[in-house]
Amino acid sequence: MVGRTINNDWSAYLQPLFEQVSFQKLSQFLDQQEFNNTCIFPPKDDIFKAFELSSFEKTKVVILGQDPYHNDHQAHGLSFSVPDGVKIPPSLRNIYKELETDLNIAQNTSGDLQRWASQGVLLLNSALTVEKNSPGSHAKTAWINFTESVITLLSEHKQNLVFLLWGAHAQQKSKLIDSSKHLILCSSHPSPFSAHRGFFGTKHFSKTNDYLKMHNQQTINW
Repeated sequence: MVGRTINNDWSAYLQPLFEQVSFQKLSQFLDQQEFNNTCIFPPKDDIFKAFELSSFEKTKVVILGQDPYHNDHQAHGLSFSVPDGVKIPPSLRNIYKELETDLNIAQNTSGDLQRWASQGVLLLNSALTVEKNSPGSHAKTAWINFTESVITLLSEHKQNLVFLLWGAHAQQKSKLIDSSKHLILCSSHPSPFSAHRGFFGTKHFSKTNDYLKMHNQQTINW
């Protein structure tokens, strides 16, 4: 089930990960879930959408989430994002609030962040699947090995990326990133429970664009 050809330059980097024993076991686990009619999000065709929309070469920014949304119709393969027409979740609403404060960009009525992904923003969750109504249900699977390998590959093979690590879970991944080559921006999570404890006012979006501009890269049209 899992492990597919990505139709861009990510394929060369991900194929060796797909061939690892841990990933094969993960694939078998997900196949068994499907056989048991367990509802898994996002839909199968969307599991690797973050990679399909942001090629390795064009990736400039990484926004790390924890796991996909676990309610119907929300998850579609991009961290923090929901399909157009779906009610904007609270964390994304707070991201939009900070964006408005930081760059005076009016809050979008759509929660679909594909427009960011198409500009080189990798919207990556630590686990790429979740069981319906069971947050964190796949958080201890081999997805962690897979996504940590992705972060390491980006750190090693790219220059001057911006990593946005919001919340304690995301910040644990900072150990995988070479801070001498990349910018790491940390804050509390944009969730309603923690946004007021250090997410609001960080100006991460303008800081990201300032860094990209400094390194002669196209800024993100947030």
